[in-house]
Amino acid sequence: MTAGICIVIVNYNSGHLLCRCLDSIKAQNRDDCRVIVVDNNSADDSLQCLSSGYAEVDCIVNRQNLGFAVANNQAVSGSDEDLLFFLNPDTEVKPGCLDAIEEFMATHPDVGLAAPALLNIDGTPHSSHEYMYPGGRYAPELFQNLPGDIAWLLGAALVVRRDVFCAVGGFDTRFFLYAEDIDLCLEVRKKGWPLALIPGAEVMHIEGQSEKGAPYAEVMERKIRAEILFLKKHYPPAIVRKICFVRLLESWWRIACLQVLAKVIGLTAENKDKLSRYRVVSGLYRQLEDGQ
Repeated sequence: MTAGICIVIVNYNSGHLLCRCLDSIKAQNRDDCRVIVVDNNSADDSLQCLSSGYAEVDCIVNRQNLGFAVANNQAVSGSDEDLLFFLNPDTEVKPGCLDAIEEFMATHPDVGLAAPALLNIDGTPHSSHEYMYPGGRYAPELFQNLPGDIAWLLGAALVVRRDVFCAVGGFDTRFFLYAEDIDLCLEVRKKGWPLALIPGAEVMHIEGQSEKGAPYAEVMERKIRAEILFLKKHYPPAIVRKICFVRLLESWWRIACLQVLAKVIGLTAENKDKLSRYRVVSGLYRQLEDGQ
């Protein structure tokens, strides 16, 4: 390993934001910072943007969309810096961010994985951490002895030590998109390292850009499939069945209420999305119940 930070950015059709992200990294003036962009077969101008003014950036070009987890692991395998900074292309690092990251990780050797504070475009705080796992309230005893209070950190900006990342086997490549950050954080805590937030490090996040043009139902299906994979990986079968039962009851009730509302006064765009979401939940959890 070598000292310094390796910033890994997995890009998919975010060229208009990727260049802004890279410019914000340049402005940090860090000579020991390496940047690797993995492009997952973008159909926009991402590669043209990279070739036009970022010769210092290492680029891995995939001929198909391999997913977030696989692409991140690809970049890590070709680097040797002792700190890994996984960053979304729809982000901008604020001044002093990298210095704060390096200082914090150096002075907190017990922390395995950490994250900067996330900000919305207007500068207001963006939620970046959670204290409970999906379905966690149905089996709190599973996680009560894990180190630290933070359950997981949002994958838009994650800092992890290389030896910790390798110890847990990297990102689980069964997760294509969504929940891979929750899974990684849980695996790190299971190995004995707590998670932390990094004071003085800030990243602006423009959420959901890679899925911006995708139909809402398709995005929800990917999210729910990822949640189910997480549950099946980390929970006993009896708890998974219990969660499945609750999810089905909730979705059926919500669908029934929204259908009545549609007949009486019609549905707003927000309620139409809710109906779509609960139909996806119902369909996928019904498959889980049937053993598919």
